[in-house]
Amino acid sequence: MGAAVCWYRVGKGLSVMKLKKKDCLFLISFFWFLLVSCASTPPPREVSPGASVPVKEIESSKQIRSMNERLLLGVLSSKRDSTQDYKIGPDDLIEVTVFEEEKLNKTVRVSSQGNVSLPLIGILKVKGLTGSEMEREIRDLLAREYIRDPHVNVFIKEYHNQRISLMGAVTKPGIYDVTGQKTVLDLLSLAGGLRDDAGKLLFLLRPPSLDGDGVKKGKGSGEGQPRTFTADLEELLIKGDLSLNFPLLHGDVINIPVAGKVFVGGLVGRPGGFPLDKRMTLSQAIAVAGGVDTKANASETRVFRYSGKGEQKEVLTFDAYAIQKGEVSDPYLQENDVVFVPRSGTKTVLLEIWDFFKGHVPGIPVW
Repeated sequence: MGAAVCWYRVGKGLSVMKLKKKDCLFLISFFWFLLVSCASTPPPREVSPGASVPVKEIESSKQIRSMNERLLLGVLSSKRDSTQDYKIGPDDLIEVTVFEEEKLNKTVRVSSQGNVSLPLIGILKVKGLTGSEMEREIRDLLAREYIRDPHVNVFIKEYHNQRISLMGAVTKPGIYDVTGQKTVLDLLSLAGGLRDDAGKLLFLLRPPSLDGDGVKKGKGSGEGQPRTFTADLEELLIKGDLSLNFPLLHGDVINIPVAGKVFVGGLVGRPGGFPLDKRMTLSQAIAVAGGVDTKANASETRVFRYSGKGEQKEVLTFDAYAIQKGEVSDPYLQENDVVFVPRSGTKTVLLEIWDFFKGHVPGIPVW
């Protein structure tokens, strides 16, 4: 409209045209600048102080979903090896075929001691052997005295039942009765995958080993104490490190703690798992757990820090009394650290940790 007026006034005189044309061009340029500025500059938005927290939770949830999506693929890729690596145990039904002599073919059930009775061979201990190892054992025995270059096949027709406990941040925690060789991935698949609040580490707690008669081995054997294996779930499920896909045994307990927790056990007021604040120290964790008991030896307080690679862990020892007095620095804890305050004079730290898990973490059975 302004431009039309300008051109109308051009015909009135040259001097007027020059003055009004400049004014019109200035006004047009000014309003155009305002229009472009308003269009390119969005109105300021208020940012809430906790905006970063939901973003972090969303990223964590996306990672869990990605792990669950890969879980089925991980199980499928591991099944071939898990069957081959299965170790024969009591009550398994074994079919033995010797191609050179049909009379030696036999289907036998493994005894409670882990033995089978075979023609010409007699009693053979097979507990703990894989199918291929049993084939080689039978072939060597027959070739020694009876058959030249025998061909032997061992087929496991029935697997004995195994009871595996799965607890923590999974969709369907509980005790699973399974048959045959199962792995960590198999059990996670049976449990419906991980919950959104799952932490990054998986703990496999294995009770003391049993001998052939079903009696716990003594401490002198080196197998009288429970063992703990850890697996980094991102390494296992995202990067596909199947060395962390541990084969499971009867009585194993799988625990996936909730993200952002530390565990305090031993002689403290309230043993258990506690949310890990951004900068929680050792003394703060002990205080949250109700403080140190009078019978404790807090000068030997241990922090178990797991690497997520099998049995690899770092064991750190701190003097909680000296920390309380300010004589030494108060160390910061990391996610999934296990703080343990031992009894005064005790030497069975691992067994006490096992008792702590059984007594204060739901789902661990008592043997």
